[in-house]
Amino acid sequence: MADTTADATADTTLEKASTAGSATPAVAWRSRGTARRSTHTLRLRVSAALVAVTALAVLLVPPLVQLDQQAVDLASKLLPPSWAHPFGTDDVGRDLLLRCVYGLRVSLLVGVVAALTATVIGTAVGAAAGALGGWVDRLVMRLVDTLSSVPHLLLGIFIVAMFRPGVWPVVVSVAATHWLSTARIVRAEVLSLRSRPYIDAAVSGGASRRRVVLRHLLPGVLPQAGLAAVLMIPHAMWHESALSFLGLGLPTHTASLGTLIQGARGTLLAGQWWPTLFPGLFLIIPTLAIAGLAGVWRERINPRRRSELML
Repeated sequence: MADTTADATADTTLEKASTAGSATPAVAWRSRGTARRSTHTLRLRVSAALVAVTALAVLLVPPLVQLDQQAVDLASKLLPPSWAHPFGTDDVGRDLLLRCVYGLRVSLLVGVVAALTATVIGTAVGAAAGALGGWVDRLVMRLVDTLSSVPHLLLGIFIVAMFRPGVWPVVVSVAATHWLSTARIVRAEVLSLRSRPYIDAAVSGGASRRRVVLRHLLPGVLPQAGLAAVLMIPHAMWHESALSFLGLGLPTHTASLGTLIQGARGTLLAGQWWPTLFPGLFLIIPTLAIAGLAGVWRERINPRRRSELML
């Protein structure tokens, strides 16, 4: 009798321990998934807020506050940040906050236009290579490999050097050197879509190659191409800033983030940090915000990644 009672008590204890042991990982798993979702939501909100503030500043400040690019006020030269000038002034007395907003406007314009142009070129080339296949695919991809072997900045310098300094030569340079990655992505996506059953059904039903490409393949690669365009905007902004910093992009009197940083090199060595810090922040923060939104987009269109985040 005593042995039977002891055995029952032991079985009950083991069952409770097993239940507690199985519940603890489940609770930890759910808490880990909740933490991931909260981090994901926080990143989305912060990135969206930063992008919205950037867009409002770029769209509203220049029309409301007309800035004379040639204005000089040597009496206000290199003033530190204050209430009158929150970001201080540059080496010729111009308000640095307004100059940063104008510079961000130019850099963002170059980044968006160059990214869209490069995406259109890369999508067309990648879709043609993936849809046609055969020797066309091999020829196009060998061309892409050859151009990819040349550093982007070096090729961009060569292209910009053939024109006078200005916005459009920089746009052409960035677009001409950044369509390669989009072409690879689109080609890989087209090759993946070609093996789908509905493509075989369309071909068996008598659809022409042109109809298959326009009605089935291109709509399937648009999400990936759009994501590539968004991710390319920060990269294009940094590329424009690098060219302008080297003196090969925009004219030195034109406000862009690259020209502002290039003009502040001497002041940094003299101890005036604000002419370099604030243009650098105007370059870093929007690019991180755009990259954050692009990361959320990538998780949305990637079912496997999205399912991992929901765990």
